[in-house]
Amino acid sequence: MWRSRTNRDRKMVVCIACGTSVLRSEAREYDKEGDRWDRHGKEFEHLCKECYRGLCHQPRDELEGLLVEVEGEGHSRAEFLSRYFGAVEERYGSQEETNRES
Repeated sequence: MWRSRTNRDRKMVVCIACGTSVLRSEAREYDKEGDRWDRHGKEFEHLCKECYRGLCHQPRDELEGLLVEVEGEGHSRAEFLSRYFGAVEERYGSQEETNRES
C-alpha cells in the first residue's frame, strides 16, 4: 500500500529571495529554466508566497543563458548591468527600436 503524502508537506524549505524558512506546503516552486512542469531530473528551489506574488510571470526564454554569458568574476554591479544591457541590445535591438516598431 502507498504511504500517505502528508509528511512531504511538513518539510521546511528556504525562500531563495528573502531567506525565510517556510513549510513546503506554504511555498511555491521556482525553476530557473522556466518549465516547472518538466520535472525529470530536477531539484527545485522555493519562494515564499509573498515573494512569489512579487515575481514577473512573463516568459523568460534565453534569460538564464544570457545572464551566464555576461556575468564574470569580480565585475561590479554597474559593469554587470552595462554588459547585460549591451548584450540585450545586440540580440534584440534597442528599446527605442522596439518602441518605434510597436
